[in-house]
Amino acid sequence: MDEKIIAASKRHPIVPLGEGRLYTYGTAGFRMKADLLDGVTFRVGLLAALRSRKMSSKAIGVMITASHNPAADNGVKVVDPMGEMLEQDWEGLATKLVNAPTDEDLAAQYKSIAQQLNINLDAPGKVIYGRDTRPSGHGLVAALNDALEATSTQATDFKLLTTPQLHYLVRCLNTEGTVNAYGAVSEAGYYEKLSEALVRALGGRKASGQLVVDCANGVGGPKLHEFLKYVSKDKTGLDIKVVNDDVLHPEALNLDCGADFVKTRQKPPPSPRPTPGVRSCSFDGDADRLIYHWLDPETGFFMLDGDRISSLAASFIADLIRSANLQDELRIGVVQTAYANGASTAYIEKHLQLPIGCTPTGVKHLHHEALKFDVGVYFEANGHGTVLFSPHALRTFRDTQPQSPAQKDALDVLAACGDLINQTVGDALSDMLLVEVILAHKNWTLKDWALTYSDLPNRLVRVEVADKDAFRTTDAERRLTHPVGLQDKIDQCVSKYTRGRSFARASGTENACRVYAEAATRSEADDLANKVAQLVKQYGDM
Repeated sequence: MDEKIIAASKRHPIVPLGEGRLYTYGTAGFRMKADLLDGVTFRVGLLAALRSRKMSSKAIGVMITASHNPAADNGVKVVDPMGEMLEQDWEGLATKLVNAPTDEDLAAQYKSIAQQLNINLDAPGKVIYGRDTRPSGHGLVAALNDALEATSTQATDFKLLTTPQLHYLVRCLNTEGTVNAYGAVSEAGYYEKLSEALVRALGGRKASGQLVVDCANGVGGPKLHEFLKYVSKDKTGLDIKVVNDDVLHPEALNLDCGADFVKTRQKPPPSPRPTPGVRSCSFDGDADRLIYHWLDPETGFFMLDGDRISSLAASFIADLIRSANLQDELRIGVVQTAYANGASTAYIEKHLQLPIGCTPTGVKHLHHEALKFDVGVYFEANGHGTVLFSPHALRTFRDTQPQSPAQKDALDVLAACGDLINQTVGDALSDMLLVEVILAHKNWTLKDWALTYSDLPNRLVRVEVADKDAFRTTDAERRLTHPVGLQDKIDQCVSKYTRGRSFARASGTENACRVYAEAATRSEADDLANKVAQLVKQYGDM
């Protein structure tokens, strides 16, 4: 096997990053300019082959995508057997394997990891993979496949997929034929499961009015078109207009459109020209983020981001659990990061009276914390998130004998939501359907939804520093422990502002710090952000 790995690796050489710089596996896997990724993807294929054998020959997923990044970028990440992110301990192994300096070192490293973790290299391995619409994906798939062939690993190419679809397929494959079977192992199975669950979750109600869906000129466009073939407009009322679905011009991907554009620029995509009063939402390039928005004819643009989706979902599910008389049986909670708007946190804690967990930035942290609840709702403000139902919760929805028509309706809708929501990872399509179900149940417009609370004005500032690693945090990244003394200065600064809150954390990818600030007014939030940024700059230059 050594010879096969070495020979194949020579066809996919690793590009050195320069003195002291390493390729690092993070929340998004490896993500960078596509021309650096050929050798990286080959080595990730070796890692996936090892991971499958370590996990008793279960299927492992590999997704080739750079999500909301520009078209010139790409990325590669590994999906674990239940459709979740790669186990955190293996991120270090991925980093180690990818940075092996020579082909021979790489083969030795592969064998060393196997010995270290008692992996039987003669056991069968199984990997499935997919990619988004970036042209660079073709070559990266070839590199990945060469690694799987060199390690005698069974490989299945699902070709163009959204990231959530790959996560779904991995879980389906590993639960096939069991009592916990997640769904049919096919793209069609994904559409069939969601469309059938949508009808059940609506419970005879119908969506009202047109929904314009901006697909970021990414893979979500063709996949949404395909899904709509499975949906009866007569049964659901779902009237969707798909826009920004151009996958024939790669340079258009995420360009002035998509969830990241709407969230960071706080305005609708300029094309097609937005129509005031029409309900709209945006996916990102690989369709795992969702942002709702609309133009009010009187007050202008309004955005409903991940915080808003989280509070809407938590409120709806908590009400259903009470209607089903299960509030003493099931514990529901919400998980956020420090970037969640303070107004959303207050609304969930005080109005919904639900517990909140706070984790460091990164979906893997939120997902892990959400598993502690029977029903765990998690979303990052950027629109990436989902709802996790424990096996106990799903059994309870199914097995509870209703004592009234209202209780039966609540149990049926809860069980349907368990199928409608992609519990493996944030899924823009699945989350969009959940929002449409909730709005139909409540008979709400986006304006009604927006009136649940008022966001605190906030500002995010990037500060270049000499050494980002000098900035260390605690309390889910909300407080700095180092540089010593800086947090006290930030606290003093924050105390001078009405409803002020601010924190600083090192960037995961750049030699910079991110400063977040919010306050009662826009001018105060801007002023607080700038003052804390100056403090960070001052301490960063010491």
